[in-house]
Amino acid sequence: MLIALLLAISLGIWFQSYRLFERAPRAQQIAMQVVSVVKLTRAALLYSDPARRRFLLLDLVQNEGIKVYPREKDDDFAVPTANPFLTQLVQQEIRGRLGEDTVIATTVNDIPGVWVSFEIEGDDYWVAISPERFERVSGIQWLWWTIAALLLSIFGAAFITARVNYPLKKLANAARQIGTGGEAPLLNEDGASEVAQANHSFNQMVRDLRQLDDDRVVMLAGISHDLRTPLTRLRLETELSPADTATREAMISDIEQMDAIIGQFLNYARPAQEMLEPVDLSALVQDAVGVYAAAHDDVRVHVRSTGPVMAMANRMEVQRILDNLVENARRYAKDEETGMAVVEITTRTEDKEAVMTVADHGTGVPEAQLPLLTRPFYRLDSARSEAKGAGLGMSIVNRILQRNGGRLVLANRQPPASGLVVSAFFRRA
Repeated sequence: MLIALLLAISLGIWFQSYRLFERAPRAQQIAMQVVSVVKLTRAALLYSDPARRRFLLLDLVQNEGIKVYPREKDDDFAVPTANPFLTQLVQQEIRGRLGEDTVIATTVNDIPGVWVSFEIEGDDYWVAISPERFERVSGIQWLWWTIAALLLSIFGAAFITARVNYPLKKLANAARQIGTGGEAPLLNEDGASEVAQANHSFNQMVRDLRQLDDDRVVMLAGISHDLRTPLTRLRLETELSPADTATREAMISDIEQMDAIIGQFLNYARPAQEMLEPVDLSALVQDAVGVYAAAHDDVRVHVRSTGPVMAMANRMEVQRILDNLVENARRYAKDEETGMAVVEITTRTEDKEAVMTVADHGTGVPEAQLPLLTRPFYRLDSARSEAKGAGLGMSIVNRILQRNGGRLVLANRQPPASGLVVSAFFRRA
């Protein structure tokens, strides 16, 4: 729009400049036409045969649109004021060539035209010239030409802007893809120098991020290998130790907790996007309910679904999301009296998305801390005393959803109910 506005202003300035520079030549041209008509008419009448003068006047009227009238003293005429042909410059040119006493009028006795007085042997006459002889380009034509030029300028500006912005749009889309956890392609490093330099810097950043992810995976895999081997030996030694049963079970619980923390680190650091396939969220949830009931006696899971809900996702990663959300509810949303955590899992479709919602009946989360739950290692104050994890549960869920092209929404139940509602959005299959 700025380019189009600049072109429109330039067009207006050009048009005004044209009018200014065209005014003097145009005035001189019109004046020469009027003077030529007056002189030729005067000479024709002066030197023509009186007997054939009547036929000459008739021929001038029919073929040239020129009329000659005797000028009377009581003729009522109007001098030109805003006439587009008889401007001040035109009148000056006519009087300069025909004499200062020449009278120029736009109407004589209410008859319109270009009227110029002249004298033959002491008698005064009017010569009336049709304005069509001086026809200029009409205002409507100027308007259409201006609109055509303006539209051409706008379309040209839009084309140029699109050409310039296209590589920037690709850069923005690639940056957005990285922001959502996707794998951005490398951009072309050609074109304008500024764009090529920006794309080169972006490609270098993508390579550095990939290398950083690769190094992190190798490092965490090494840590996992180096820690889990002695942990396995330690668990075996603990089970074989002569300590009492309670001490042995406490030591085994600590070892299992350390192993789970290592597993959380590896799940969070998983860099590659898994192969996506159509997954029925409703069926997956139904299959998992029995597993939760058999594995834990302190959680009760209720499932609500209207039928198959197909999503584009990785089945194992959706299962990992469900496990993390149910485990969080089991740990932090237990009823103080019964010691039981009640979890409601709902699957549904919304527009172009498939939704899996996990809601508990705990105390909920302060609104100000909801956006912080997806930060790595962040835990609420109420959960810090229960050191059963590394604070990566919600971070892992959010990261998995990003890898699957989805999104995570956290909210509290509407009063008077209480509890946390976690909604995982996937693309519909």
